[in-house]
Amino acid sequence: MVSLEQVVIGNVTFEPGCRNHWHIHHATKGGGQILLVTGGRGWYQEFGKPAQALKPGDVVHIPANVKHWHGAAKDSAFQHLAVEVAGENSSNEWCEPVDENEYNNLK
Repeated sequence: MVSLEQVVIGNVTFEPGCRNHWHIHHATKGGGQILLVTGGRGWYQEFGKPAQALKPGDVVHIPANVKHWHGAAKDSAFQHLAVEVAGENSSNEWCEPVDENEYNNLK
């Protein structure tokens, strides 16, 4: 963790091909997450939408209550700072893994 004071910021590194499961940052007010891409190449996808490629300098604003995943490209490590946006009644829900075939078909 970069910070646990006032704002929680995690320095996250994914090995090539590594990604998290679908998940949701719940909150009744506020909440969500901001990704600040610092290295490598990766992906971000909201449920029901196409995946978007990420590179250093990209910023992703993830609203509360949106199902999504993020992680590395198949052939590149990927790093980002994950900023947890403060919210009321916040919790995280971890869901199913990203479909292997869909991930492998990302260009």
